[in-house]
Amino acid sequence: MTRDLSALFDPRGIIVTGVSNHPGKFGFVCLHNLLAAGYRGEIFPVGREPGEVLGRSVLGSIDEVPVGRADMLFICTPPPLNEHLLRAAAAKGVKAAFIAAAGYREAGPDGIDAEQSLVAVADELNIALAGPNGQGVVSTPSSMCAQIVAPCAPAGNIAVVSQSGNFVSSLLNMAHLSGVGISRAVSAGNAAQLEVTDYLEWFDQDPETSVSLVYMESVDDGRAMFERLRAISTNKPIVLVKGGASSAGARAAASHTGALATDDAVFDGMSRQAGLIRARDLEEGFEAAATLATQPLPTGNRVVVVTTVGGWGVAAVDAMAGTLLDPIPLPGDLKAEINELLPPRWSRNNPIDMAGGETRDTVPRILEMVAGHSEIDAVLFLGLGIQSNIAAMMRNGPFFPDHGLERIANFHETQDARYAGAAAAVAERTNTPVLVATELTNTRPETPGPATMRAAGLMCHASAARAIRSLDLLVRHARWRQARGI
Repeated sequence: MTRDLSALFDPRGIIVTGVSNHPGKFGFVCLHNLLAAGYRGEIFPVGREPGEVLGRSVLGSIDEVPVGRADMLFICTPPPLNEHLLRAAAAKGVKAAFIAAAGYREAGPDGIDAEQSLVAVADELNIALAGPNGQGVVSTPSSMCAQIVAPCAPAGNIAVVSQSGNFVSSLLNMAHLSGVGISRAVSAGNAAQLEVTDYLEWFDQDPETSVSLVYMESVDDGRAMFERLRAISTNKPIVLVKGGASSAGARAAASHTGALATDDAVFDGMSRQAGLIRARDLEEGFEAAATLATQPLPTGNRVVVVTTVGGWGVAAVDAMAGTLLDPIPLPGDLKAEINELLPPRWSRNNPIDMAGGETRDTVPRILEMVAGHSEIDAVLFLGLGIQSNIAAMMRNGPFFPDHGLERIANFHETQDARYAGAAAAVAERTNTPVLVATELTNTRPETPGPATMRAAGLMCHASAARAIRSLDLLVRHARWRQARGI
């Protein structure tokens, strides 16, 4: 049965303990982040010293909080105080608590005892307990950033749960850079009571979430966990990044959260059976989740590359080696149609190298023709960037805006934005994934191509190889679903 975590992710009000005027303390930081994000509910700061912090009156104890006005408790105080705080908060109607404090299981035998006692109290009070030893909770539908480290995130459909708090920060930073947003995010910490699968089951029923992304280091009950994950995967995809895969990494994981990592070969096999989409690292995990959140699933593995530069296409096809992707020969009817649009020097095969024949209309039309063809399952477009680079050179040169440079720079920038918009529109119209890649995503993200993708909340990959890896993971997941008639 799915645990109700609405009090954790959509609370009516939040009590924050350990609040002081010291800007380096967790209580101050959490209060600041809640206010800065524009949290919609009530906030009740509690601290040892009376007065105001960030314009909010600080209560001397939880006893001063009105009954029924807060659903969540955010604890920024050390272990000896926290069981009492749970009891006081429960008396006020609190149903969920996040504990940022360390000093529990990861600290040794005394910490293990303290953690077990903490969980026993939470269970007795029917409080959903997140952490301890975590960094916080983000919920964009509630404009809530109850965090001690991580940034707030743009709104979107990816839910994140991580056994590393700093990885939550990393993923939210990736969301900012890409424009592909987050629905919920939580640092599971030691996962003393609420396990990673508890969050994933709640995300599975969350209408704001379309895909979950999880970083995991340890498994307590592997068979039961994978049975739960398999049930979730039949409904919504789960992208998994596993820490502690090597023996050295396993030792590091033990010192990090106090839990032992599992044998990776066994873990990998069970992950595949459960339909998990396993990524090799955090960047790959985010890009796969972002692609799942913004592109339709492919129905097969037949891929066509559309490019404005021959070398990009060659490198893309090379990157497909060792994947499930098949860079098929161009169907004859499609080749004939493209012949009517491009100059005779175009490649006449896959990759479709337009060889300088791209115009205002040819790129959108060719993308539409390729993505809409019944024998093609996915498209990779490598056409952004050249015109933005030309425009940037003109704008930054000594002759701008004279000699017609302003007009032509505007034209080039408009073209790049148009190509990006066309790729997004074609994917939606044809229900075929159209992935876009350009190095400008990282090197010059402000240029019109990447900026247009980002403003639309769509993933723009930094290279063809990275786009291909994401597409390969999508194809593998689609096959898993097809094999089960889903």
